[in-house]
Amino acid sequence: MITPCLETRELAVGYDGRSVVEKISIQALPGEVLSVVGPNGAGKTTLIRTLIRQLPPVGGTILLSGSPLRELSDLAVARSLAAVLTGKPDTELIRCEEVVALGRYPYTGRLGILSDEDRRKVAQAMELVGVSDLAGRDFERISDGQRQRVLLAR
Repeated sequence: MITPCLETRELAVGYDGRSVVEKISIQALPGEVLSVVGPNGAGKTTLIRTLIRQLPPVGGTILLSGSPLRELSDLAVARSLAAVLTGKPDTELIRCEEVVALGRYPYTGRLGILSDEDRRKVAQAMELVGVSDLAGRDFERISDGQRQRVLLAR
């Protein structure tokens, strides 16, 4: 049996201990693409923020590759999970390639110095989402759609 990379069991999400959405059970297998769909205010962003540990769960369990999310280190979570939310990061005077390189910092050690392998992975990620031509461009001076793809490469 394949272990889900992300699983929730009877998850409840919300704020200040009050549920917005309850009884969420998800199993995401490696390679699967899942979508969260619902009307404004239904709790979609609250769910995503809970899954990436920006918000604590109100109840239930979140498992990452079979391990309880609450027991994993921040570094382990950063190496396994990422999300592109609607908010825009503060990126004044930063090139698109540097934005993508931010995704490598969980792998660089305390000083954040990129290795040749890190640089290859940044270039590969940019190529995979079709933004290699934006590498040297100012992140503030590209379209919203291009920003989303750069953030996805990150």
